Amino acid sequence: MPDSILPPPLVDLAERVIIANRRAGRTIAVAESCTGGLVSAALTEIAGSSDVFEAGFITYSNDMKNELLKVSQDVLETFGAVSIATAWAMAQGALIKSHASVAVAITGIAGPGGGSEQKPVGTVVFARAERGASPDTVLADMRHFENNGRGGVRLQAALCALELLLPESP
Repeated sequence: MPDSILPPPLVDLAERVIIANRRAGRTIAVAESCTGGLVSAALTEIAGSSDVFEAGFITYSNDMKNELLKVSQDVLETFGAVSIATAWAMAQGALIKSHASVAVAITGIAGPGGGSEQKPVGTVVFARAERGASPDTVLADMRHFENNGRGGVRLQAALCALELLLPESP
């Protein structure tokens, strides 16, 4: 494992992602909101990651989700930033704005505030899109991580996003 300020499990998984995607001949992009670049940081900790990791988009505000990743205002207003529809659109936008083979999007509520009864702190939505695949084959999932503080939620979300970037993931 490289010398890193990031938690070893995050860096170890990022290394697996880089190696597996290199073997598969895939390039990757990520669109991050609640993780604020943590997934991109983990991927770039790995020497030689530049031949696999193509782009990271940190779109924290709804305006940037709309402007940079082309998430429609209708989707944001109807479903909210933390929704399967938004994560799906973010993943599609990351593919459109890059040359990557696969993109993963992460959007959620890390806390300590910002949660609601319907979407409590620890709610994180993920989506994975693959270039050339039918849009209805996009994988999207809403998870509820234990609220063990902002850092804990963000770390759990980053680990889950990295898992989705493994070529053999479901």
